[in-house]
Amino acid sequence: MALRVIKRGVLYAVLVGIAVVLLIPFFWMLSTALTAEADIFAWPPEWIPKHPQWHNFADAWKALPFNRYLLNTLFVVLLGLGAELASETLVAYGFARFQFPGRDVLFFVLLATMMMPFHVTLIPTYLIWQAFGLVGEFDPLVLRAWTAWGPFYVFLLRQFMLRIPRELEDAAAIDGANAWQTFWHVILPQIRPALFAVAIFAFRGYWNDFLGPLIYLTDTDKYTMTLGMYFFLGGANEQPHWNYLMAMSIVVALPVLILFFAAQRYFVEGITFTGMKE
Repeated sequence: MALRVIKRGVLYAVLVGIAVVLLIPFFWMLSTALTAEADIFAWPPEWIPKHPQWHNFADAWKALPFNRYLLNTLFVVLLGLGAELASETLVAYGFARFQFPGRDVLFFVLLATMMMPFHVTLIPTYLIWQAFGLVGEFDPLVLRAWTAWGPFYVFLLRQFMLRIPRELEDAAAIDGANAWQTFWHVILPQIRPALFAVAIFAFRGYWNDFLGPLIYLTDTDKYTMTLGMYFFLGGANEQPHWNYLMAMSIVVALPVLILFFAAQRYFVEGITFTGMKE
């Protein structure tokens, strides 16, 4: 018993130590956000500001049209998230439940695209959207989601569907349900944890996306939150506003943290049961 308590204590101490190390960047970001601009590079640095500048958050929000940036971000996130869940769930259902020639080969090719660096397709993708005349619009940030472009999400959903007993679908077929009704009323309720996991991943990806808006958006009125923060780095004749940048970084990070902690039970369950098969 004593040995078990010691082992558990050592384990907890190691985990707490790792957590502290991982939280250092976040603590530094919070410290900088609450520091006056003149004291950011003071030496020795103050990890805990003597006079926290809480107004930095409001000042940073008012310094740029973040109300507009927030609406643009929500527009991209909601449309992209809905498209991701719809397209990738249908594709995963096809791979998990239907037999057709070349199914396994297509699924292997789909998984192989996970090994391809994003930068390889960056220029060809841009040229395609440019040929359609959609550079400068939100379309390149949203329409791609309708192509089930996330192979990892398709893989996760397919593996989760494989553990659903086929007897449920047979019972639905006996009751007269067609393939769509079976998918909607039988499959979707069973894969809810996996859908939550995919939704969290997709939300984080769209909410934190910087490269996509940077490449495709040319009008400042269409900028997203992450792209708007870029102005705080200053320009050729302007000094960076590090405290404002850190303040807005915390604001942008909060929704993802809140979503994860609010749905962590479904998130963990969706990841844990992936790959298990009845």
